[in-house]
Amino acid sequence: MEVKKLMGDLMVVQTIRLNNRHFILELHAPEKFPLILPGQFAQVLVKDSPSTFLRRPFSIHSVDYGRNTLRLLIQIKGEGTLHLSRLRAGDSLNLIYPLGNSFSLPNAKDVLLVGGGCGVAPLLFLAQFLNQNHIHPTIVVGFRTKEEVAEIEEYAKSGEVFVTTDDGTEGEKGLVVDHSIFHREKFGFRKIYCCGPGAMMKAVAKIARVHHTDCEVSLENNMACGFGVCLCCVTPTDKGNERVCVEGPVFNTKRLTWQ
Repeated sequence: MEVKKLMGDLMVVQTIRLNNRHFILELHAPEKFPLILPGQFAQVLVKDSPSTFLRRPFSIHSVDYGRNTLRLLIQIKGEGTLHLSRLRAGDSLNLIYPLGNSFSLPNAKDVLLVGGGCGVAPLLFLAQFLNQNHIHPTIVVGFRTKEEVAEIEEYAKSGEVFVTTDDGTEGEKGLVVDHSIFHREKFGFRKIYCCGPGAMMKAVAKIARVHHTDCEVSLENNMACGFGVCLCCVTPTDKGNERVCVEGPVFNTKRLTWQ
């Protein structure tokens, strides 16, 4: 299904600082949103940042059609994202959206969502979407430390949430895939959705293969154009190199050859 794409200025409603490394931008559009699906992303123009020449891709974190607002969850990594973190209510931000494909709706109700770090960004929207379709997922999210744990209450509105931290200051200690839910005698999940660091997604894909569980991942390859022209975001698949910004960012792990 071809989804309408828009380019335009959205107004900043608020900037929500979650911790020292992550924040949320809530944006209001002047025209009614097109259909936006979980897993899709926006290309953001960072104005007045001398070293930021290209648009930056960010997963759409949530959408409120009633208020015509969307949220982006962003990690501060450099000058561009630092500049975005300093935006205030009333500022404008130019977006091209919604881009890319989306997560699929599962045939089963035993669903697991797995996110690490800023990779949790598309999973809140996905959890809310699943809820609208009467599916209440189990959600495992991993962070470096307690200070980075955020929005657990929001995720808990859509499913049962489990947390890991690298240092054990919140939830279970270790990486996401170290959580006890992955080591139960009976795994039980029929579908896994995952986003986060590459090594984490590969580890989750391996677990999915062992348990014969269907698994989709949202890749975070570097992007420049967002339209499939520059070819800088390609990833190897069973059909050769494919563009993450067009054929992705969501791929079934059975198709990926990086495993």
